[in-house]
Amino acid sequence: MLWLKAFHLIFVVCWFAALFYLPRLFVYHAMSEDAPSRERFKIMERKLYRGIAWPSLVLTWGFGLAMVFQNPEYYAKAGWFHTKLLLVVLLVAYHLLCGHYLKAFRDDRNRHSHVFYRWFNEFPVLVLFGAVILAVVKPY
Repeated sequence: MLWLKAFHLIFVVCWFAALFYLPRLFVYHAMSEDAPSRERFKIMERKLYRGIAWPSLVLTWGFGLAMVFQNPEYYAKAGWFHTKLLLVVLLVAYHLLCGHYLKAFRDDRNRHSHVFYRWFNEFPVLVLFGAVILAVVKPY
């Protein structure tokens, strides 16, 4: 069980790193004014999303589900876990929305300013706070 938890946490960290950095790239991409910079950001965003964010999401879920299957009775009764799971589902929606914005940039049809992406970048911070507090403190 501890090995599952360790690998789960490793991939959570990787997933959050990608979700923190991708919107930051969107900020810089939205501010870029020359074609070479825009093309460079497209490559960086694609590689981060496909090469790090997606594999990290899949492995986070895989190791997390493996832990649940090790002790389903405990997790079925743990209220904190249900709330944490809701936060993780919201994070998956955020991840998919990042993919939507990535495609908009890729197709040169972004309609948001760098200020929008600065605010957009704050959501995973809130999820991280909530998920860590729920998993460590287990308030209910």
